[in-house]
Amino acid sequence: MPYVNIRITRGATSDQKETIIRGVTQLLVDVLDKNPATTVVVIDEVDTDNWGIGGETVTKRQQQATV
Repeated sequence: MPYVNIRITRGATSDQKETIIRGVTQLLVDVLDKNPATTVVVIDEVDTDNWGIGGETVTKRQQQATV
């Protein structure tokens, strides 16, 4: 029974998350011949204040990109 945990910053829509779950499940079926009925995909959403890249938060990076 495969278990896949995906972490993303907040902001994805329900439709986007459903597409990710379907796509990852299908990938495991296609590549590893796994049973989709027993494949678990979990999406954890993290606030951008709690996600850092290059020593700064994603929130700050996003703010700088819009300036």
